[in-house]
Amino acid sequence: MSVEQTAEAVDAVVHGMWSALSARDWDAVKTFLAPDCIYLDVPVGPAAAARGPDDIVKRLKIGIEPLASYENFPGLMVSNGVDVMYEHHEEWHWRTGESAVLDFVTVHRVVDGKITLWKDYWNMGALADHAPPSWLEDFANADMSWIFDATGLV
Repeated sequence: MSVEQTAEAVDAVVHGMWSALSARDWDAVKTFLAPDCIYLDVPVGPAAAARGPDDIVKRLKIGIEPLASYENFPGLMVSNGVDVMYEHHEEWHWRTGESAVLDFVTVHRVVDGKITLWKDYWNMGALADHAPPSWLEDFANADMSWIFDATGLV
């Protein structure tokens, strides 16, 4: 950990990124991510991870951009000054009227003020149970150029 990287600074990076994501400010989200950051949606597995700010944002947009509204609600954050565990929930509202509350535990690693690892742990069934019928089909037809196989790296 560099001298400048305090636990408070690490927490601020994580809170800042989640605030930008909640606002769906994609350019701001990228500023919090290291060039080689790996994003892993744990229920999907490491073979379908994303790497780098541009590809991570492409991945996030698939689920979040089409929503009528999306918001992250902060919860408990525990940090050792590099690794952060963040318990939070998201509310998703589709234009077709469906909605879901998704509970998450996210693990981040922050090095030199940038997130280098982002792993989301959540129940995919909770999303599938509340999403519109077209949700999986829309996901399957989305741009998948972001896929990075992080097997053995996370």
